[in-house]
Amino acid sequence: MWAGRLRAMDAGQDMAEVLPTHTAELFALAVRRAAELLRAGEVVALPTETVYGLAANALDGRAVAKIYEIKGRPIYNPIIIHVAGLPLARHCVRAWPEAAVRLMQSFWPGPLTLVLPRAAQIPDIVTAGGDTVGVRWPSHPFMQAVIRECGFPLAAPSANLSNQVSPTNAEHVRRGLGERIRLIVDGGQSQVGIESTVVDVTGASVRVLRPGMIHESALAAAIGDLRVTVDEEMADGLLRSPGLLEKHYAPTARLVVCTWCDEEDLQAQLAVYRAHAAHTFVIAHTRIPGGTNFGSVSVIPHDAEAYARALYAELHRCDAEGAELIAVEAPPAGPEWAAIADRLRRASA
Repeated sequence: MWAGRLRAMDAGQDMAEVLPTHTAELFALAVRRAAELLRAGEVVALPTETVYGLAANALDGRAVAKIYEIKGRPIYNPIIIHVAGLPLARHCVRAWPEAAVRLMQSFWPGPLTLVLPRAAQIPDIVTAGGDTVGVRWPSHPFMQAVIRECGFPLAAPSANLSNQVSPTNAEHVRRGLGERIRLIVDGGQSQVGIESTVVDVTGASVRVLRPGMIHESALAAAIGDLRVTVDEEMADGLLRSPGLLEKHYAPTARLVVCTWCDEEDLQAQLAVYRAHAAHTFVIAHTRIPGGTNFGSVSVIPHDAEAYARALYAELHRCDAEGAELIAVEAPPAGPEWAAIADRLRRASA
């Protein structure tokens, strides 16, 4: 078992190198550079289809410890391992139950993390001392290429300071962690926009620990006769998945989730927070207030997948433009909106 306080990062480090990937030559160069640093035990920021990840060699406990240092991440919060291919996934775990087979066949590569019994070579620091590990095969071509080039799995939580809004493009990473890491790879805008669905397949039923854009009904269709439950319960006081802390995914500004019938109603609800109107930003999808009484009003499509792609970018924009209070119109009910509702609940805690 690893223990001890993690040292603080040197705040004097230069800004990270940012490598583009928009041509085949630049893509290959960025893969080689990222792999070189990862083999040397360094931490780099890489694109995935969900959000940008802060990656290190998952089999190197010292390298993974740097992730916790850089993010200021609590040491009891486990980290998901990313793989490229089933053989590498199986190398990271002790058992591969039938539910894992069915879900892998339906959703990998993609935004689904499977919690499985960890293999002996997975360091304690990755799992926060627990006996299970979250494993994901991302669909982003750059992340896949780097893992194949390295030949080892990557531990990769979101590339942001702990509990803050996850980054969905390279500029978000640069603003948040640019002075703390050596390399950021720009792979474009993340296409899913929020973190993966996490399911525990170690028991008699499939337990959804963290909702994502692969929702409960899709999981149930894939596993047939196996039961799906939604359950964040900790085993032996240990978290089995990231994303379960009460306060998470939060912008610097205070965030409130509201339902309003008109602009007057919204203003009345927000008055209690005593924020200046010029620094009150609104994110809406159905009932769109006028912009004259607020610092900013933005509209996200009334579609769960499009909303998820846009949400974190809007929260980053609000912070960058000086928002003190962000009012977000409550998402609709329904399974396809469950992950979005989860992120907003934790961001507003």
